[in-house]
Amino acid sequence: MNGDGKKATIKFLKEMQKVVVITIGALFLAASLNFFLIPANVFASGFTGIAQILATVLPLSTGVLLFLLNIPVAILGWMKIGKSFTLYSFMSVALTTFFLELLPIKQFSPDILLNAVFGGVIAAIGAGLTLKWGASSGGVDIIALVLSRVSDRPVGIYFFMLNSLIVITSGLLFDPEKALYTLVALYATSRVIDAIHTRHVKLTAMVVTKRAEDLRKAIHERVTRGITRIPAKGGYTADDKEVLMIVLTRYELYDLKEVIQEVDPQAFTNIVETAGIFGLFRKE
Repeated sequence: MNGDGKKATIKFLKEMQKVVVITIGALFLAASLNFFLIPANVFASGFTGIAQILATVLPLSTGVLLFLLNIPVAILGWMKIGKSFTLYSFMSVALTTFFLELLPIKQFSPDILLNAVFGGVIAAIGAGLTLKWGASSGGVDIIALVLSRVSDRPVGIYFFMLNSLIVITSGLLFDPEKALYTLVALYATSRVIDAIHTRHVKLTAMVVTKRAEDLRKAIHERVTRGITRIPAKGGYTADDKEVLMIVLTRYELYDLKEVIQEVDPQAFTNIVETAGIFGLFRKE
C-alpha cells in the first residue's frame, strides 16, 4: 500500500471511530432521559430540556421533538460554523432520537434526587464524549456559538439564559421543587462535561515543535485561525524549536489535535482556557 492509500485508510478508520463514539454518546443521552430524567419530570439542559417540556403539552415524543427542533439549527450551523461539525452534530441528534424511540421509559428508582444526579451525569458522559470527538449534541451549542460570533459575547451567557428558561418553565408547569431538582441535574451535567472536555468556548494552544513550517501549513488547511510563531530552545536538549500560538474555539480543538498527530506526533502541546481576547479574531 502506497503512502496516499495508507493515509486514506487511517483517515477512514478515524472517521469510523468518530461515528462509533458519537453513537455511544447518543445512547448515553437517550438512556439518561428514558431511565432517569423523563420518569422523574426532571429536565435536561439545552434543546433536550425544551423537547421534554414540549412533550408534556404536545402529542409528540421527546425524541421526535428534539429532532424537529434541530433541523433549522442544523441549517444555521451548516452556513455559519462548518459542514463537518454540523454534519456530525446532526448525526448525534438523529441517533439520540432513534435511541429515545427504541429504549422504553423505565424508572429504576422513585427517588427524584437519584434520578436528577444520575440522569445529569449519564447525559454529561454522552455529551462530553461527543464534544471530545469534534461534534456536539446539537441545539444550544450551535446557536450559542453563532450568537457569540455575531455579538462577541461569551457563549456562557446564552447557555445560562436558555437553561434559566428551562428551570423557570419546569417550576411553572410542575412545582418549584421540580425546578430545584432540574438545577441539580444541570449542575451535575456541567461538572462532568468539564471533567471530560471543556465548556470554555475559546482556548489557546501553544505547540512546541521542530517542524513549525510543515505544521503551520497543515493547520491552515484544516483550521482557519491566525498563528503566532515564537522562537524557542529546548531547556534539556538545547535544540532550536518554535512555539506556534493559536487561539481557537473548543469546536476546532479536535481538528487541531488530528493535524498535530499527523504532522508532528513528537510536538508538545499545551491547551489553556482563554478568558478574553482583544484584537483580530475570526468570527465567521
